[in-house]
Amino acid sequence: MSKPRLSAVLIALVAAAAAAGATDDREKKLIGILQSDAPPAQKAVPCKQLAIYGTKAAVPALAKLLADKELASWARIALEAIPDPAADDALRAAIPTLKGRLLIGTITSIGVRRDPKAIGILAAKLKDPDPGVASAAAEALGRIGGEPAAKALEPLLASAPPAVRSAAAYGCVLCAERFAAEGKAARAVELYDRVRKADVPEHRHAEAIRGAILARGAAGVPLLVEQLRSADKPRFRLGLRVARELAGPQATTAVVAELSRLAPARQAMLIRALADRGDPKARPAVLAAAASGPKAVRLVAMGALRRLGDASCVPTLLEAAVDDDDELAATARATLVRLPGANTDADIAGRLPQASGATRQVLIELVGRRRIAGALPALVRCTADADPGVRRAAAAAIGAIGGAKQVPDLAKALAAAKDTKERATIEKALVAIAARGGADCVPPLMPLARSGDGAARASALHALAAAGGPDALAAVKAALADSDQAVRDEAVRTLSTWPNKWPEDDAVLEPLQALLTSSKKLSHQVLALRGPLQYLQGTRKLNADDKLARLNEVLPRIKRPEEKRLAISVLATIPRARVLEMLVTFAAEPAVAQEACAAIVGLAGNRALNDASKALRRKALQTAAAKSRSGRTKRRARNLLKAIR
Repeated sequence: MSKPRLSAVLIALVAAAAAAGATDDREKKLIGILQSDAPPAQKAVPCKQLAIYGTKAAVPALAKLLADKELASWARIALEAIPDPAADDALRAAIPTLKGRLLIGTITSIGVRRDPKAIGILAAKLKDPDPGVASAAAEALGRIGGEPAAKALEPLLASAPPAVRSAAAYGCVLCAERFAAEGKAARAVELYDRVRKADVPEHRHAEAIRGAILARGAAGVPLLVEQLRSADKPRFRLGLRVARELAGPQATTAVVAELSRLAPARQAMLIRALADRGDPKARPAVLAAAASGPKAVRLVAMGALRRLGDASCVPTLLEAAVDDDDELAATARATLVRLPGANTDADIAGRLPQASGATRQVLIELVGRRRIAGALPALVRCTADADPGVRRAAAAAIGAIGGAKQVPDLAKALAAAKDTKERATIEKALVAIAARGGADCVPPLMPLARSGDGAARASALHALAAAGGPDALAAVKAALADSDQAVRDEAVRTLSTWPNKWPEDDAVLEPLQALLTSSKKLSHQVLALRGPLQYLQGTRKLNADDKLARLNEVLPRIKRPEEKRLAISVLATIPRARVLEMLVTFAAEPAVAQEACAAIVGLAGNRALNDASKALRRKALQTAAAKSRSGRTKRRARNLLKAIR
């Protein structure tokens, strides 16, 4: 076993060495371009590529470009990325030689690299007469961080010109953030407070206030409350932001206490912030806001309960779910569907037996949408409720979560139903369960298929088709001889579509083909034609020749354009010369010419069509170009004709 392992290691080492060698070669070529007489436009991209491939070896060539107005920014991209101290040395060394924008850019790059050796140089630049240079130095010091940088920046909060003072404030904020991250909260608070009290732009105050609150932790709550109570909208929005960020129960308690003091518009915004905090301590206050008060606040509070709520919120939300206000009711229902909590499902299910009217309907809907399987017995009992709305809701919910065990109950409900709408709902539920349960649902469906009610037997056919399988097919075939003409029609229709079973279940072809010869009813003949055509269009069991043979069996019976279009769609899947001839014939019929021409173009360009002569292809394509009304089909036909020539 040791030899294969050793070989794998050697292979890996060789691959790594090869990769390193390739990288070295790439770097040398890029450096060569920078050192050549190539125009600046040709050197920009190599600079950028050296950010990936560059090493210490590339630094001298890049450093020479720091004074180049056209290439300096490109060179700095690479120098910022090269992981070698030589890049820091080059950037520091360039500072005395540069002015204006070039100097500002280099200082910015030093800040990006956070070079502590540059603090002295940058501190000196804080007094540069160019405010852009001084500001860049202040921000770079902030990015580097640490006590020396902070001490260099602090005096500028009082003494620097306004433009530089703003940058110094930003640098102080950056230093404070670093202190806070390093666990030096007291020093961070000190810096933040100095910026808060300085004569700097308002956005710098906002940055400092946020940092001061977060760095203080629980002790920052009063400052947070101050922002939430501010009449100034930006300060209030700052308070909302920090309310989402400041951790701890003290912050939640304080934010909740502010709800009652705020106008409705601000209440809604604060509730959203509480939802984002995700602290369950806020639940009672949010629930109270959902129960009463301005509509806009209630709507937001209900939405917040989707994150903060639990089973204790069910009564309030249920009451709102049957409110006369449609928007309130819809929002409450949507929240109930998504309401979290380990005991929420049990609470909802437990209320169902005692509820009545609209509340019972809502609970039934919730059981279905939350898929509370334990409530199925209660749902079944609801199918016999005196309220037709409750019965329909129960049937729909059983359809969503029920199984074969509930089929007899739904069949019983179907037999008892007098209302067309209710019967349709129960049938839909049976079809849904049968589609999920498959063959397991066929035995409990059989009594319904033998019901004395013709409409019930027709519903059973639909459910049997959804279940599928040989037993279901046999039952539907038997319905072709039903005493009720409507049931016989439905059996034919069901066989012609055989939902979800085409083209795998080809056993249905036999009764359909029998109908073609035995039925005297045109609608039955049409439906019996469509089934085989749909099968032939989708099947992968038959090769091209067998598919064409099967199609030829039914083609003589096809008279209507609708079935001819289906036949053309089948022909389009059969790459045979005989098919091209048939499509040319169809193209002569105005009712289906468009479909035939499109099929010709698709088939003529099919590489699998290897038994068609050039003459036949040419004739077919000429027909398509002449007969089609589609510009796209005409163009494709002409292009294929050119290829043949």
